[in-house]
Amino acid sequence: MGSGVAPKVPPSPTPVSAATPPTTPLVVQGRGGGLGEVARRRFLLALLVRKELRVRYRASVLGLGWSYVKPAVQFGVYFAGLGMVLRQNAIGDYAVYLFGGLVVMTTFGEAVGNATRSVVANADLVRKIYLPRELFPVSSLAVAGVHLAPQLLVLLVGAVVAGWSPDLVGVGALVAGLVLLAVLALGLGLLLGAVNVLFRDVENVVDLVLVVLVWTSPVLYPWQRVADLLGADSTWFRLYQANPLTVAVELVHRGTWSHASPGNAGAMPPGLGGRCAVAFTVALVTVVVGQWVFGRLSGRFAQEL
Repeated sequence: MGSGVAPKVPPSPTPVSAATPPTTPLVVQGRGGGLGEVARRRFLLALLVRKELRVRYRASVLGLGWSYVKPAVQFGVYFAGLGMVLRQNAIGDYAVYLFGGLVVMTTFGEAVGNATRSVVANADLVRKIYLPRELFPVSSLAVAGVHLAPQLLVLLVGAVVAGWSPDLVGVGALVAGLVLLAVLALGLGLLLGAVNVLFRDVENVVDLVLVVLVWTSPVLYPWQRVADLLGADSTWFRLYQANPLTVAVELVHRGTWSHASPGNAGAMPPGLGGRCAVAFTVALVTVVVGQWVFGRLSGRFAQEL
């Protein structure tokens, strides 16, 4: 016989709505906020730049002095071979003209070449921790900027010795040329650095193209030679002048070479201002495309490396 007391039934748990959204949004690992996040993490950028400079000049006697020696030797070889042997020094103040173009091309070559290898070279960091992947090509650009400073100082001293008198337009042209160089190198560095993770042949192709680029801009010769060869009104000559690197070289020449001697000013190509606007547009589009490609591929970096 039972006692007549009903057994206690535990209360049923309160139902949880399956439609309740998560409190923390999901984040795709390996993707960051792009160049904006690089700007917010300047401390990490400074660390990467110092690391790259320290590794590059480890156990080196001259250290950063190599950034003076290398362009000086390159300048001497080109000046002796072209200026003295081939009599290219018919250009007034050819030393300043030549070195101004070499400053642009060597800086561009270092920035783009190192940025192309930057993600692969930092594979250990990419695999082990998360940080904005754009830091790697941007740090390569910053290192090239560190090496640009002594070259620019040598260029300005040589221009002053040759009789250069700075003017407001020339200073603006020099600054515009360097900014154009940096923007173009940043865009190409992002694009090529991302693609090189998937296809390692890219870095070898870049090395070959950088060798050719020295001869596709008025660095070793005057632009009039190209106009005479292709025709001043030809489509090929217009494409040659539309090359952003050609515009950057001509802007640096306008800033440092054209006022060294009275006859140099008349040797500058016409329409430089309009072509400068087009070149900046192309460079900015390159940054947008490079950032988009980099962002699309960055989630695969750790897996590919």
